Amino acid sequence: MARNKFDVDEKLETPFDFNHLKRSFVYIKKYKGKMLLAFFLSIIAAVAGLVSPLITRHALDKTIPEKNVRELIMLAVMLLACSTVSIVLSTIRSRIMTVVGQDIIFDIRKDLFAHLQKLPFTYYDDRPHGKILIRVINYVNSVSDMLSNGIINFILEILNMVFIFIFMLTVDVRLTLVALSGLPVFILIMGAIKTRQRRAWQDVSNKSSNMNAYLQENIVGARITQIFTREEENAEIFDNLNDQYRTSWMRAVKYSNLVWPCTDNISTLVRAALFVIGLLVLDPATVSLGTLAAMTGYASQFWQPIMNLSNIMNNFINNIAYLERIFETLDEPVTISDKENAKDMGDIKGDVAFDNVTFGYEKDINVLENVSFDVKAGESIALVGPTGAGKSTIVSLISRFYDINSGKITIDGKDISEVTLASLRSQMGIMLQDSFIFSGTIMDNIRYGRLDATDEEIKRAAETVCADSFISEMTDGYMTEVNERGSKLSGGEKQLISFARTLLSDPKILVLDEATSSIDAKTEVLLQKGLAELLKGRTSFIIAHRLSTIRNCDRIMYIDEKGIVESGSHDELIAKKGAYYELYTSQSA
Repeated sequence: MARNKFDVDEKLETPFDFNHLKRSFVYIKKYKGKMLLAFFLSIIAAVAGLVSPLITRHALDKTIPEKNVRELIMLAVMLLACSTVSIVLSTIRSRIMTVVGQDIIFDIRKDLFAHLQKLPFTYYDDRPHGKILIRVINYVNSVSDMLSNGIINFILEILNMVFIFIFMLTVDVRLTLVALSGLPVFILIMGAIKTRQRRAWQDVSNKSSNMNAYLQENIVGARITQIFTREEENAEIFDNLNDQYRTSWMRAVKYSNLVWPCTDNISTLVRAALFVIGLLVLDPATVSLGTLAAMTGYASQFWQPIMNLSNIMNNFINNIAYLERIFETLDEPVTISDKENAKDMGDIKGDVAFDNVTFGYEKDINVLENVSFDVKAGESIALVGPTGAGKSTIVSLISRFYDINSGKITIDGKDISEVTLASLRSQMGIMLQDSFIFSGTIMDNIRYGRLDATDEEIKRAAETVCADSFISEMTDGYMTEVNERGSKLSGGEKQLISFARTLLSDPKILVLDEATSSIDAKTEVLLQKGLAELLKGRTSFIIAHRLSTIRNCDRIMYIDEKGIVESGSHDELIAKKGAYYELYTSQSA
């Protein structure tokens, strides 16, 4: 099977970098009060749990042999109290850290989404959307526990080991050394497992990202898949990605499942060694039954934090790579942004000028070179020419969706790179060929361009573009719910709704990029009447392949060869018998 772009893994094999963890403290420090409270509750709970073996030792060595029933009851109550304190405080601590973890997730996602909203079109053009989505959802979920519970648990487990070690020393120094004898073996085994385990889980992340990206694309393109009967081929590709994910998951789980039995077996052997050495090697007079019981209890507890620390470190190593991807997204430069001293544009008339503008999407490959023209306020300009000549590029540059390589673009004499994006784009109405419909009601979709618009204004805008008739025929009219991308609407209906949304914003400059390509001829005739009235007093740029729709424009520019080949009215260009004449006559033939 041919390789596809979703087979390409992101490189997550990075060393443990504390700089990423240090940077994440900006999210952690907001909740330091709650985290400190949880930390102290955990310490009290841990100490309460460590007192239990000492109580057991006293009961076995003194209270039971002396048959002191009253003291035995008191010790039982103390054991119950210690256990209750430990459980209650641990539960409270767990609830606090659950809230903190969710708050951290909220903050990171909020920052990621806000930043993604500002990134230029080129960012989304260069990568599958599914791989962006997995960073916002999966990677943030993965690091949240590390940033909340992980850091506290890491410190706590070390303190637990220290506390347990001290308690063991107070019971018997010789048996403490026996309890520690399994550490070198554990370190050797974990050293052999951990590197493979870390790489295996990073591979799981990559395969999950690949599968997510391919799935997202196929959901969006489901209609195209069925139109071209690509179901079997796509299923084969997905099965391959799914199989890769399953294989990588099983390999990762295999290594993870080695940790617990290794630790448990070493812990069991150590406790067995304590009994053997305590009963058969050391002087029985110095090693009581209570001492052995206390030491085996502490030994069992001592190995639990060791296993926990091992898992925490593995989690840190994996999630540092995820943090890197999150910060990589947050660090993605917002190349189209307000300059430091950008000014509000104020109300505009609509004079537009290009002065020797050169632009290319890729370095050293220009789409436009030294393009110059002037458009007076209220003029209607049609842009025609072959596909890929730069028509849509020109209108995108007016809205400053991209920054030009050289030259200058002005509106009312003001350089658009010197004004705020909000003040520029808020006065422009842009109708694209690909009409995007959001999930929600038709009313909400039209109001998207101007949130303070009244229902009456929305209906008037719909009537102007001939959308009111088909909307009114729907079961719930303007309150009809539509799915994402308007899957239940025809192409023409989506364009008319988008038209109404654009016109409702009452723009000073109107851009129509193949805005009527999906509308039938009869509706287009009606629409043209409404548009003719609407375009009065507005500067407009109209891109259309059907030349019959732009005959009445004030000026027609033929775009080709990285610039303007011809410019004039329809009659002037026909009389010239140049590129526009050939294009027009080819459509009329």
